[in-house]
Amino acid sequence: MKQSMQIEVIKELIHQMDTKTTCDAGRVVISPTNVYTDAALAEREWKAFFEQHAQVIGLSPELPRAGSYFTNSDLGMPILATRDKDGKFHAFINACRHRGAQLTDEARGEKNRFICPFHSWTYSADGRLMGIRQSEMFGEVDKACHNLIELPSQEKYGFLVVHPQLDGVIDIDALLGPELAAEFDSWQFDQCEFLGESTIDKALNWKLANDTFGENYHFSSLHKDTLINLAHSDYASYREYGRNHRICTASRFLDTMRHQPESEWNFSFASIAAYYIFPNIQLVFVGGMVIMVRIYPDRQNVAHSISRVSHFGMPHVKAALGSDAPAQTVKAENVYSADPTARMEFDVTAAIELLVSTVEHEDYAAAEKTQIAASSGKLDHFLFGRNEPALHHFHNNYRAVLGDAPLEEYRAA
Repeated sequence: MKQSMQIEVIKELIHQMDTKTTCDAGRVVISPTNVYTDAALAEREWKAFFEQHAQVIGLSPELPRAGSYFTNSDLGMPILATRDKDGKFHAFINACRHRGAQLTDEARGEKNRFICPFHSWTYSADGRLMGIRQSEMFGEVDKACHNLIELPSQEKYGFLVVHPQLDGVIDIDALLGPELAAEFDSWQFDQCEFLGESTIDKALNWKLANDTFGENYHFSSLHKDTLINLAHSDYASYREYGRNHRICTASRFLDTMRHQPESEWNFSFASIAAYYIFPNIQLVFVGGMVIMVRIYPDRQNVAHSISRVSHFGMPHVKAALGSDAPAQTVKAENVYSADPTARMEFDVTAAIELLVSTVEHEDYAAAEKTQIAASSGKLDHFLFGRNEPALHHFHNNYRAVLGDAPLEEYRAA
């Protein structure tokens, strides 16, 4: 993010802290609870948002060099993502052209050749069929016509994007819009370092999981023993970019940073920021790290979802601050006891602890109980407040894509 924009966001957060205000959607709206329980609606969502929509499946550093690969099975098909010898990103159906055996069930690794475990047909990282074992016994095969099935894919601004349909079209610039594309380009995600991954498997609708990232109104209540030690509740800078948005929460370190020269202000440490990319991606910036959360529905169970979490270091951001910029290293054991007046640089154990103790054990645990309440059929609606504009945005965009009316405004009697 350009320094001028970083200063603009930080000044907005300081103003909110000083005036006890926050972002304002301008109205309270009614959200029907059946959006979390209706199996027919869930199937419409699956087809519109996942089957027929381009999907971010990772960031460039997850394929750091030629021969790198990872797999994905969250979109109703087995996907093999590779980087070939020329550095190009590909996405294939992870299935041998002989009889459909999965080429690899490893989550990720490095290979220049993929050998089918069933009959040892061999493929290159760019999908070409290179060899057929005992080809003289098997019979003549036109290898050029039996390469791996390749899905449309594109890599740009550090995002790895695929389309689940063979005839699908990907335009990352159109998905992000020019303003957000420029903002992501400035973050140089391709310079990040992949540090690990985890999975959160919970009994809640995928939109309830997504909702937890959409407001900080709950910080002082739900996170009173955890995240509130790192960030202020309630104050939030909010900005929309078409179907996408960014919400920034004031960090505790901002209380110190505000007294430093503006030239030393840095967005990565002044706030905990969450970018949302339609339909299911959350990119969370905290303590000099980026956490990508990809949230997937369970097509067989409307009240179940999977969140795939990837952790990335941002060494280029830390390097830009200079070696003389004072900082404390935050690890899992001190993530909630670190000195909030000093800049915090998270390591991967701190990021994982943050996700486990706040998102999994607090946010998602509370949302599971919300799912039970919604599924009971006794509550016909929830309310999204004026101070929760991201929730308005999530749900109105979902409704618009499905051709449904916007959320109705609530008016007190």
